[in-house]
Amino acid sequence: MPYFHWIAGTLLALVWLSRVIDAWLGMRALADISQPEWDRKAETASSRVAVVVPARNEEPSIAQALRQLIVSDYGNFQVIAVDDRSTDRTGQIMDQVAIEAPDKLKVIHVRELPSGWLGKTHAMWTAANQAGVAMPHISLPLRDVGDNGPDWLLFTDADVMFRPDCIRRAVAYAEAERADHLVLFPNIIMKRASEKMMIAFFQLLFVFGHRPWKVADPKAKDHMGVGAFNLVRRSAYQAVGTYKALRMEVVDDMKLGKVIKNAGFRQRVAFGDDLVQIRWARGAHGVINNLTKNFFAVMSFQTWRALLSCVGLAFLNILPFLGVLIAQGWNRVPYGIALGAMFCLYAGIWRQVEIHPWYFFLHPISTTLFIYTMLRSTFHTLRNGGVEWRGTKYPLEELRKGLV
Repeated sequence: MPYFHWIAGTLLALVWLSRVIDAWLGMRALADISQPEWDRKAETASSRVAVVVPARNEEPSIAQALRQLIVSDYGNFQVIAVDDRSTDRTGQIMDQVAIEAPDKLKVIHVRELPSGWLGKTHAMWTAANQAGVAMPHISLPLRDVGDNGPDWLLFTDADVMFRPDCIRRAVAYAEAERADHLVLFPNIIMKRASEKMMIAFFQLLFVFGHRPWKVADPKAKDHMGVGAFNLVRRSAYQAVGTYKALRMEVVDDMKLGKVIKNAGFRQRVAFGDDLVQIRWARGAHGVINNLTKNFFAVMSFQTWRALLSCVGLAFLNILPFLGVLIAQGWNRVPYGIALGAMFCLYAGIWRQVEIHPWYFFLHPISTTLFIYTMLRSTFHTLRNGGVEWRGTKYPLEELRKGLV
């Protein structure tokens, strides 16, 4: 047993120390486009932007989200919002907001979902086509900005709130960096301790698995995509096959980033303070519900990968806490080093979001809940033979065939 603790503790210490050093050096290199240097206007005025907003049963948030977008201080844009078969008042509200700014907001109503598509991916593909980004063999109406369509596509969600200067700053940064894809981290609004605990762990897990600071490195495989803000150059979007290539991808935002990076295009990640805000979940239960749809999809719908991930989560995140309690003498030291590195990552998160580093002490609880979420996602998907999403069931066989 002493040998186990020494080997396991040393391995954990090395893993966590290497990641905290990598993160400390890398995260400092990421730009914050809310800073004064990115408050630019003239050099980006000629670039046209189409903002794509898919919505299904988003009655509580859709009006505010659209109104905040249409008052953007970026002059050359249009919002294309898609009512994806909503059964509440979402479509009516969207039409009412469109009356307020007909030159800035176009509303599309999808009545039926074609086979072989997820509702959200189909909605975004449809909106992009209406914006004039159809592939050469597709003939669909274009919007009023001209037959050439927009220079940029901004894919976002119906519950995301934009500051008026967000698009202007984002385009300024993307064009200054000659990027083809820009991911802007949203400010997640958190009001309960339980959701802070869960989101802190999720962000730590996200940073651990997808190193944002490596996304700009063409030699690294790290890629990024965030549903709240994916700004994509039209030429890159067309080159990777548009959203038609992702039509059955549950985790479409990350897969969009993956295909763009794998195709050799320039990808960038940036912070934005409150330029983009979202209330992602309400309480720990809300986080679990949101991730239940996605977690098994992240594992490519493979049970062995899901189970192995649960073991890995427990080893990396719970064993350091257990080891420092049950190991004897010097065998506790490497576990303590691992915990110290972990605490430093929580402190780093605190610099970006309002989550106190003392949530570190709840780390074993949040880990347990995330393992439960992974098992829950796997069980529900296998038992139901697919994924139930916003009232539509997508068969598991089709989801597996549609994986990118």
